Order: sequence, then structure tokens, then C-alpha cells
Amino acid sequence: MNILLDEVETRVLGSLVEKELTTPEYYPLTLNALVNACNQKSNRDPVMNLDEDVVRDALRTLDKKGLAGPADNMASRVSKFEHRLQEAYNFTRHETAILAELLLRGPQTPGELRSRADRMHKFDDLGIVHTTLRKLMERDPPLAKVLPRQPGTKEARYAHLLSGDVELPAVESAAAVAVIGNTTSGERIARLEEQVENLQSQIADLKQQFAAFRKQFE
Repeated sequence: MNILLDEVETRVLGSLVEKELTTPEYYPLTLNALVNACNQKSNRDPVMNLDEDVVRDALRTLDKKGLAGPADNMASRVSKFEHRLQEAYNFTRHETAILAELLLRGPQTPGELRSRADRMHKFDDLGIVHTTLRKLMERDPPLAKVLPRQPGTKEARYAHLLSGDVELPAVESAAAVAVIGNTTSGERIARLEEQVENLQSQIADLKQQFAAFRKQFE
């Protein structure tokens, strides 16, 4: 199953999964409750401001993709909605929680995923997070990937692939470094010589200012 979600579908699906796991007593969700869940300021990155029409359209396309749709609820006259990830992928609870967190917040480290997804399902140790991520990456097609480690960071981040492959600014930075690396030795030397000349000029100015300052007390 090869499914590509846009950013609104991603937010709607992640919100449905989250609310099923964290507040099952209020699940499935009414359209109004789902809009509020999509737009909440906590546990979301980025924060969105979606209206009912946009969320309704996303539900319609998610229904066509077999990932969410109307819930069978004979006890209420109000339409409610639910996700269908379990039917589509037969996830474990750990996989569902990790994927939901990635849908809601984007790329994260295993440590971040453990602390944030723990509200949806208990993760006793970091090893379970790594095992869960590996299972998601080994699916056919893969549902997650490890991203190149960013400069100055100790942990790699992981991203979901339900919206296609992930392109990061870090890739652009790497390309920029490659361009710099391809400059000629002569250009680099000339740049360094110019910087040295500027520093020498600044030092000479400081010496003159200090000499003038000393004369005031002689």
C-alpha cells in the first residue's frame, strides 16, 4: 500500500489516533472536536488553524485512502469520525503511538519519541522505541526512515514516510559545504589573507588609540 498524505490529512490522521489512545472515552470524535484537536497548541508542530471545511475535505480523502472515515455510531445523531490505521496496517500499539507522534510533530529523536509517545502507550525503555522504529522502516513500503544526523547533535532523528520522502534543510547545508569544499586553494588563501589584513589594521588602530590615551596622564 503506497499512500501519500498532504499536511492537513497528516494532522487529521495523527489527531484521531492520539485522541483514541489518550481520551478513549471521547472517541470517535465529532467534527468540532476533531477541528479542536487539529488546532491545539500543545503536542503539535507546526501549530495549525484549520476550519471545518478543510478538515471535512481531509476526512473525505482519507476515507478514499482507507485511513479514516465516519464511525458506526447508532447511539448518537451527531456524525463522528475514526481512524482506520489498524485495518490498513495491523499495527502494534507501540507502532501506532510512535507513528502518531511522528504525524503530529514531524522528525524526532528516539529519546523525544519515548517521552512524548508515552502518554499514548507505555514505553518501558529506549530499546522498545528503537525496535518499533526498525519495524516501521522494514515495512514494504517503509513507513519511517532515519535522517542524516545534523551538525552538533548526538542523536539521529526519524521521520514518517506517509507523506513521501523527507527533504531537510540539512541536505542543503551539506550541498553548501560541498560547494565551499570545491573552491580553489587560491581563493581560500586570498580570503584568509584579506581577513588577516583587516585584523592587523584593527590592531594598529587600537594601538594608536591606546597611545593617545596614555599621553593624557603623562
